[in-house]
Amino acid sequence: MKCVEKQSYDLEERLLDFSVKIVRLVEKIYKNRAGNHVAGQLLRSGTSPYPNHGEAQAAESPKDFIHKLRISLKELRETQRWLKLIQRVPLIKDPTVLNDFLQETDELIRIFVTSIKTAEKKKNNA
Repeated sequence: MKCVEKQSYDLEERLLDFSVKIVRLVEKIYKNRAGNHVAGQLLRSGTSPYPNHGEAQAAESPKDFIHKLRISLKELRETQRWLKLIQRVPLIKDPTVLNDFLQETDELIRIFVTSIKTAEKKKNNA
């Protein structure tokens, strides 16, 4: 009988994977005026949550921790908008590949919203 391990997700690793996928996606965006603009914006916002999460881990206070998490959340929401725009125009050959990106972005947003709520509750109860 084969033992099946439950896959656990380390948020840091998940954000790194997300950033890598964003970098690879940006390389597939059409090289025209609109594509170049959107690609630059997506590259900035889509890779930002990973280092900002690292900043949160090194936060100097609960307030600073929450602030850094909110920055990551803000960047994820912006990324979600750019992905929707790329899909709608479309700015890549196969816009259906963005469905997985949008799902992962939505899941990461939910994780950060929950983390912020938990951190705020802990801060207020301290």
